[in-house]
Amino acid sequence: MENNQSTAPVERGLAPIEQLIQNMETVIRGKRTQIKQVITCLIARGHILMEDNPGTGKTVLARTLAGSIAGNQSHSAEFKRVQFTPDLLPMDLLGTHVFDDVKKEFIFKKGPLFCNILLADEINRASPKVQSALLECMAENQITMGEMTYKLDRLFFTIATQNPIEMEGTYPLPAAQLDRFAMKIYFGYVDEATEMDIYNNYLNISHSLEHIRQVMNINEIVKLQEEAEKVFVHEEIVKAVSHIVRGSRAHEGISVGASTRSGISFLKCLRAYALVQGRSFVIEDDVQDITVPVLDHRLMYKNKEAKQNALSQILGKEMDRLSKLKLY
Repeated sequence: MENNQSTAPVERGLAPIEQLIQNMETVIRGKRTQIKQVITCLIARGHILMEDNPGTGKTVLARTLAGSIAGNQSHSAEFKRVQFTPDLLPMDLLGTHVFDDVKKEFIFKKGPLFCNILLADEINRASPKVQSALLECMAENQITMGEMTYKLDRLFFTIATQNPIEMEGTYPLPAAQLDRFAMKIYFGYVDEATEMDIYNNYLNISHSLEHIRQVMNINEIVKLQEEAEKVFVHEEIVKAVSHIVRGSRAHEGISVGASTRSGISFLKCLRAYALVQGRSFVIEDDVQDITVPVLDHRLMYKNKEAKQNALSQILGKEMDRLSKLKLY
């Protein structure tokens, strides 16, 4: 089947996306795949969870992304970093009412969640009560305090991190919280050549972070989000998403499979990823690339062996079916 879809989304989207990727690579070396995944999640209007060891560049990536996007009055998009700790309270995120001596009334002082890009560092070190404070803002882009509801900015993107080795004193994220993250990725260490380059040029890299160029603005990000919604998804690829989601519920190694909401998030990320890859249509390879980051953290496995093999078995079966159809 020949693809005759319009290339308009590519023409409008590819150049600024590639410029954003290259700008971030001046600071984040050897992590093009992860940069693309983060931008995919941003364009899909989702939120992303990054799990890996300390010192791999997760925080720097979040700062670089925020610095690359222009906000109001030529300033960078508003970036806030919150270090999650066991003694953190919900009001430390949402804000609180304080008494104004001049006006003689209580006024709402906004917390760090009122921003464009939020870095929730070591999110699993905070109590479940604090973790749940993020649910409304991530799902509905708003915060409710008492009887008042406050809308967040139209660009609100959460990058959360968690450390896989410091399990003592942590509170694993519940399924409801994990489901709010469109994708979960592993940052990983760079290869030896890239690490040597970082050692030899860390002063220049640090300087690049301090003077990162603003290559896009918030309006352009919002337009890309709108363009992603126009990306074409073949009916057979929609079926593939359905088969993978439903297959996760029937697999003997999975105790809790993916929900319908997971499937919707899957499709959103596929569209955004295709746009990041420079296409106005989704192909089979996109399904291969996106399935694990979108679904793995949403599943509950019965054992370690199932965690390593179950999703890949479901995906492999569906990729075999798609390869025989020759969609493009």
